[in-house]
Amino acid sequence: MFDLTDKIAVITGAGRGIGLAMAQSFAEAGAKVAVVSRTESNAAKAAEAINAKHPGAARAYAVDVADGAAVAEMGKQVLADFGKVDILVNNAGLTRDGLILRMSEEDWDAVLDTNLKGAFHMLKAFQRSLLKQKDARIINVASIIGLMGNAGQANYAASKAGLIGLTKSLAREFAGRGVTVNAIAPGFIATDMTDVLSDEIKTGILSKIPLGSMGTVDDIAAAARFLASVEARYITGQVLVVDGGMVM
Repeated sequence: MFDLTDKIAVITGAGRGIGLAMAQSFAEAGAKVAVVSRTESNAAKAAEAINAKHPGAARAYAVDVADGAAVAEMGKQVLADFGKVDILVNNAGLTRDGLILRMSEEDWDAVLDTNLKGAFHMLKAFQRSLLKQKDARIINVASIIGLMGNAGQANYAASKAGLIGLTKSLAREFAGRGVTVNAIAPGFIATDMTDVLSDEIKTGILSKIPLGSMGTVDDIAAAARFLASVEARYITGQVLVVDGGMVM
């Protein structure tokens, strides 16, 4: 079940956290994975970890997804290396939190350029290959913040809400070619980003989660693996919320 043998997947933000977990899960399912990270060291380290368990399953690529020209060049290299792309996962993201009254234009642009425009750049780089494949998949990693908003994260919320809108529009555009486009909206997931939160903040978050715990990166990886599989062939334009019931 959820077999990805012979599939080629490109995953951004795959150097650590949720992206790395997805890359590992996809490789375990039989896919070859282009591990994309902003830094060469993170990309290489992640690919090496995957190849240690699944020899030859991963290749590393370093690119800033906010840089359209650089993404286009990286895309050419991925296609030269693998010959095609069946699955694109837009997971790269960053935060620059702050109240809107004090938020700089630089912080607004940095988040939107990476989280939302970065997905656009990746789509432009691989859309032709995706449209040629049978049962191609596009998965955008949004957030529950894009559904409910959050004080101090207007830029992040806007970027993730934008990803959801992009997902639904692409699903309509690409459906005729058999390409499904879905989003995953993680809740509060235990990563290095949440590790820095104080115990008081974590306690407050947990009090709002009916299941009583933060999610894990493997929870998100499992959702992505399902959406990438043939079993999810009749699901498109949807937002799969993985949040322990926080926004139900």
